[in-house]
Amino acid sequence: MALAGAGSVVGGVAGAQAPAALAPAAAASSFGHYQPPKAYNSQIRQSFYVRMRDGTRLAVTVARPAVDGKPAEGRFPVIWHHTLSATQEAADGTGPRAAGFRSIPGLTDYGYVVVQVARRGNGQSFGTMRGYHERNEDADAYEMIDWLAEQPWSNGIVGQYGCSNTGDAAVHAMTGGNPHLKAVFAGCFSWNKYDAMRRGGIFAQWGTGPTRTIEQDMAITPIDGDENKVLLRKAAEEHQRATPLFELWKSLPYRDSWAPSVQSTFWSEGSASSYANQMRRSGTALYVVGGWRDELRDQGLIAFLNIPGTRILIGDWLHCQNDGFGLVEEAHRFFDRHLKGIDTGIDRDPPIHYYTVGADEWRSAAQWPLPQAPQTSFAITAKGLETDAIKPAPLSTSFVVDYATPCVGEGGGPTMQPCHPKGAGFSVAGKALTAPVEVTGHGLADVWIAADTPDANLFLLLEDVAPDGSVKVVTEGRLKASLRKTDKAPWALPGLPWHRAYAEDAQMLKPGEPVRMQFDLMPTSHVWAKGHRIQFTFAGSDYRERARSANSQPARITLISDAGHPSSVSLPIVKP
Repeated sequence: MALAGAGSVVGGVAGAQAPAALAPAAAASSFGHYQPPKAYNSQIRQSFYVRMRDGTRLAVTVARPAVDGKPAEGRFPVIWHHTLSATQEAADGTGPRAAGFRSIPGLTDYGYVVVQVARRGNGQSFGTMRGYHERNEDADAYEMIDWLAEQPWSNGIVGQYGCSNTGDAAVHAMTGGNPHLKAVFAGCFSWNKYDAMRRGGIFAQWGTGPTRTIEQDMAITPIDGDENKVLLRKAAEEHQRATPLFELWKSLPYRDSWAPSVQSTFWSEGSASSYANQMRRSGTALYVVGGWRDELRDQGLIAFLNIPGTRILIGDWLHCQNDGFGLVEEAHRFFDRHLKGIDTGIDRDPPIHYYTVGADEWRSAAQWPLPQAPQTSFAITAKGLETDAIKPAPLSTSFVVDYATPCVGEGGGPTMQPCHPKGAGFSVAGKALTAPVEVTGHGLADVWIAADTPDANLFLLLEDVAPDGSVKVVTEGRLKASLRKTDKAPWALPGLPWHRAYAEDAQMLKPGEPVRMQFDLMPTSHVWAKGHRIQFTFAGSDYRERARSANSQPARITLISDAGHPSSVSLPIVKP
């Protein structure tokens, strides 16, 4: 297919609306279960370039419904993916990551056109990445949605999906307010870039982003007609001028840090939270997917609280995984409702579905935090964890910070999991439980520490200790001591302390002088069995850390808990 002509294409189905009256579903429908009969038995694909307003060519792969290899007549809703390559992923749902998301192209069998668009500076597309999820990409999304809406195979109604950085791209597309965009199904994205990439003021364990070498770019499938990869090489060469993301993120320690390489306050420009009002005004339906073992699980819940009408599901999954769950069926339910006007019953479902580890079952809720899970405070004492101590035994204990603690991690980047630092840090546990205890929500730490350096990183692990002494990390929290100052958050939070973390907020430590640290633990839903113990482990390092600053590497950290410096951690314990 020939390249599209230069200049933006303005949608020709302006203001297309999903049907007002809902049609009955053609199959039984419930959470994670939806298999209407297929209307088509094959799909046809074409790949080509579409020019953006500045002349940049974006690579596109269009998959259309077909019958026996012939394109179906008529116009269809469009679901698209603003991704890293226009090469369509396998549609069989296999593979270790993003299985449900990779199955979405198979929805052509049910009367959808599914489109992959490589973002500028990625895959087969031309252009250069400036930062990460910057406003040029959002403008591309608006323009591409218009283009999709006016094609002869489109009925003007558009949905979008993605996970991880493409989940971010999908959510950012909402900020433009394009009237054609009716629904977004997004997983494991960041609500606020600083809180995702520098959670607690500490550099995350990933940080290279979608950076590719020319050789890696040249290994992907080119668009139709470029079998000799002439255009692919030209695009790959343009990609090499992209902003080095690891160096960019490492150079921005504060939320208001200025980034000379992109000429903006990068954390703000690239954050969906900066455009919350636009997202609310868009009217686009949002469904969030997360995992209790994903580094961004708190971000999805915060988005849920700030965008009215949002739905969310959280499984016992790593980043962008959905083991044992029909994610594509749930996405199908969502898109059929909002793009086809079919009554799939999703409107009558509670907005929150989550998996409880230990109980091994899915549960639902109408609001977050759960009203039946009030915070229960555990005082940290010399006798262990106490929930009802009138005069806790004073505690002052120092532990050596071991920066070489070995740990067999799981995966890499955002799939790396915390582990118990055996022989390092300080652990304090409660008594063996006489009945099962469920924690669902965000834990809150309020502790006093001192260190022998101007700064220190504090890590807190919430753990499940079995009767045989084996330790399982359930969740964790972290905070850089110099950024401990709390402030009022500019968006809704589920009762969590918030750290503005501007440069002017930094408060360095004085050796040996106690300071108060208040921070949250990443959310979880976990049941401690009878006979198990709840344990907190404090550490000054995490094997997943990268780019540690020289003044944040104390030799020792002292944890203090007494009448003048009461240290505690509270957990949202579900009432029996």
